[in-house]
Amino acid sequence: MKGKTALITGSSRGIGNAIAQLFLEQGARLLTPARRDLDLSSNDSIERYCSHVDQPVDIVVNNAGINVLAAAYEFSDTELAEMMQVNLLAPMRLLRALSPGMAQRGYGRIVNISSIWSGVSKPRRFLYSTTKSAVNGMTRALAVELASSGILVNAVAPGFVNTELTRQNNSEEAIGQIFASIPAGRLAEPKEIAEVVAFLCSERNSYLTGQTIFVDGGFTCQ
Repeated sequence: MKGKTALITGSSRGIGNAIAQLFLEQGARLLTPARRDLDLSSNDSIERYCSHVDQPVDIVVNNAGINVLAAAYEFSDTELAEMMQVNLLAPMRLLRALSPGMAQRGYGRIVNISSIWSGVSKPRRFLYSTTKSAVNGMTRALAVELASSGILVNAVAPGFVNTELTRQNNSEEAIGQIFASIPAGRLAEPKEIAEVVAFLCSERNSYLTGQTIFVDGGFTCQ
């Protein structure tokens, strides 16, 4: 990725931070806007940010996302709008703004971070599974549209990952139960997810496009 410019959303911690660090190691120039610079909940902020990007963007990683836990009968209109905006509409608007430049230059790599809950689900993931499934559909549609312009578009769907948030949201007992549910017997490390993203965003990937790759230790194969 040496000499390429990569925009990564949600890079301050967890998987996004691991992606940013690995991209730096591989020679990429990074755009990692803080929320004050790029607020994905605001369409005005997205448009303003994209209009002020002062260099060609070769790579986009749509990593930022939110997960409001709610069943189909209990979510509010506010929660629905928030989840749709941050998880789906914001990436669509970013790509609407940035993909034409990639197409004009005849090169681009786009990776959308999805989730295992786009392929399987569990109680109270109604909004999250819906929006992440839509991200997979967006990935396929965009891959078809942009392939002839030298742009490859894929999604990565992580399973359970060893992040601070995972540890905060689960007791040690719950973590043990998660281990037992994963054929590989452990959580993924953030860098393991980042390695897959880095391959998809590099010139080593010359043909793979339109795919959602589950990186979950075999969880969704059961």
